[in-house]
Amino acid sequence: MNRPGTGTPAAVALAAAAIAAQIAYPLTDGRARDLVTVLVVVLLAAAALTHAASTRGLRWAGLLLLATAGIGLASEIVGTATGIPYGCYSYASDRLGPTIAGVPLVVPFAWTAGFYPVWCVASRIARSRSAGAALTVVGVVGWDLYLDAQMVADGQWWWCVTDAGLPGIDHIPLTNYLGWVVVATVMVLVMEAVDSNVGPRTSATPARDTVPVVLFLWTWLGSALAHSVFLDPPELLYSAVYGLAVMGVLGIPLLRQILPRRTNER
Repeated sequence: MNRPGTGTPAAVALAAAAIAAQIAYPLTDGRARDLVTVLVVVLLAAAALTHAASTRGLRWAGLLLLATAGIGLASEIVGTATGIPYGCYSYASDRLGPTIAGVPLVVPFAWTAGFYPVWCVASRIARSRSAGAALTVVGVVGWDLYLDAQMVADGQWWWCVTDAGLPGIDHIPLTNYLGWVVVATVMVLVMEAVDSNVGPRTSATPARDTVPVVLFLWTWLGSALAHSVFLDPPELLYSAVYGLAVMGVLGIPLLRQILPRRTNER
């Protein structure tokens, strides 16, 4: 019998495999790194969907996939064709597997992989649904501060404008993050409707979301460590700071919830 709250053993195994693949990422280069990149996305998305299905039901998980990968793919196709909403950018060819309209098919699943842990943490720490929605958008944008900097440094994609971004990573224009705010907001609105009408299958206890919480913490803290210590491009020192700060809007309240509280008892 599955332990309540942790999700299925399959979700745990997939999350552990994804973390192992991410640890291997700095040790690879060239084609091997491309394969590891795809593997990380697939494992993280699979862990998210498996956990969602086990705790919230298959229908909820299926709608999560449509809301994240579906909207994500549409935004990427429009984005690469028109520059809206992220700004003018292009993907490298023959790096991340098959493509559709110039967008690698693995990319939409990265939206699922990034969105679900943030959604679970925001839902846990927020005092209202509107606050949870806002926190989800903040957390997803924080995740992208790591993601885009790392993938651009690896040559997976690039922007036409290279001097209109944040200090240290000005080659990624601010329009990108504005686009993420817009797209993440649409996803949140859809998932709010899903959550209200479909609803979770199990009771809303914090313990049930152990897997996404661990993945959130790993992404928040592990990415900061990787960008500042284990990956070479100097611009990643800046993305480490930005990602740590923005995801910390959720991460710090989360740690306050889950870490033992010290008492002043004598």
